[in-house]
Amino acid sequence: MAYQAGGQRRAPRPVPGGLEAQAYLQDYATLLEAVAFPSVVFDHRWDVVLANSAFEALFRGVGPHPTAMPCDNLLRFVLFHPDAGTVLGEHEPRWCLPMLAHFKAALERYGHDHELQAIRREIAQDPIMEAAYRHGLPHWIRVMGETALEYDGSVRPLLHPDPRWGATECRIVGDTPKMLQTMGFTRLTLVVRDPRRPATAPRRTRRPRGAAAHLTVVPARDA
Repeated sequence: MAYQAGGQRRAPRPVPGGLEAQAYLQDYATLLEAVAFPSVVFDHRWDVVLANSAFEALFRGVGPHPTAMPCDNLLRFVLFHPDAGTVLGEHEPRWCLPMLAHFKAALERYGHDHELQAIRREIAQDPIMEAAYRHGLPHWIRVMGETALEYDGSVRPLLHPDPRWGATECRIVGDTPKMLQTMGFTRLTLVVRDPRRPATAPRRTRRPRGAAAHLTVVPARDA
């Protein structure tokens, strides 16, 4: 469930499946709104179908963008919005590379999809992002293994606009019920950690070596 300016409830986007599917989404929107953490439902293109108020509040400080607003398309926001790094901590290595990995997997599965192809062309327009996609990403996936293609369980830095949270972390939790799966949708919740929570023991991570380690993913420039 999402809200327009002034608190007016915005209906879920129309989806294939008829009235029953739409009724389910309306009820699911009510459930989503009851969740205290940012939670979002999107399709295979990362077009946002539902987003709760906590999700919208997380991105309330980002500026306007014609194609990459977080409540419109989550992939485009992560990759192309110039303000993404003001919310997503360690934006390039911790958010962009995993999203590029998810995008690559989706493109292999839905290669005919014209919107995914359009995103691929936008990536190609930026030489640095294209180099990261073509050369750095395969190496990163080999180093990280299959976990690179998983949403659920990942812990990532977050810069919450609410000073009660501030610079913290969130755990991404995938919780997609069967009904949403049959519609081709995915649900993710960002479980924001209390910054006063004791830090966990530091983990050793394997870092990519060689030229791929120096590739930088930056938002594509507007055409």
